[in-house]
Amino acid sequence: MKNYSIILGAVALGGLLGYGLGRYRAELFQKRVTTFQNRGESLVSETIANNFGPPDYHLFNHLTLKLNESTTQIDHVLVSRFGVFVIETKDYKGWIFANPEQAQWTQVLFNGKRRFQNPIVQNKLHVQAVSSLLDFLPTEAIQSVVVFAGEAEFKSDVPRGVFTLSEMINYLRGCQGEVMSINRMQFCVGRLEAERLAISGETDVAHVAHLKQRRRLRE
Repeated sequence: MKNYSIILGAVALGGLLGYGLGRYRAELFQKRVTTFQNRGESLVSETIANNFGPPDYHLFNHLTLKLNESTTQIDHVLVSRFGVFVIETKDYKGWIFANPEQAQWTQVLFNGKRRFQNPIVQNKLHVQAVSSLLDFLPTEAIQSVVVFAGEAEFKSDVPRGVFTLSEMINYLRGCQGEVMSINRMQFCVGRLEAERLAISGETDVAHVAHLKQRRRLRE
């Protein structure tokens, strides 16, 4: 029993230290993060930071993680006592035609239209990367959230898990069921902070190379 108590104490201490490191590095890298964010991502991170702060919430932005032999880059991860929210941000104008089952969605503008990857499918890879690091959490504790931060208007039914910026705030505020203790939350923050790759141009270049390689393998 004594040894078990020592182990629990060490785990708790490790979580606290990791959380402290995460807070310190988040503050240290915040200016660097904004350099790598587009307008929509900056808007989402600012909105979340203004509405969901410590001690119950910890926000990661521009989080690059290893996944198998490659990497995946996540716009935002909000870790909280109420769940871990993996957030993919889109900043689009015009009309959006979306089907959750299709690989691509369509954006229509006055001068034409373009196809883009289904962000729900895109975010599944991000959820997988986070889940592999936080495998001690129940599956339902890690949720996918897709946010359209621009002025886009959906001309089809909005798929489940897709929100405007204001809808995202309401959704997160509505998630009040506690799924982990504050100590477990701090441990999650420490784990993600320890495993994230550096916020740098080199990391982004390497990530783009991985993406191109994955595309070639699919062709």
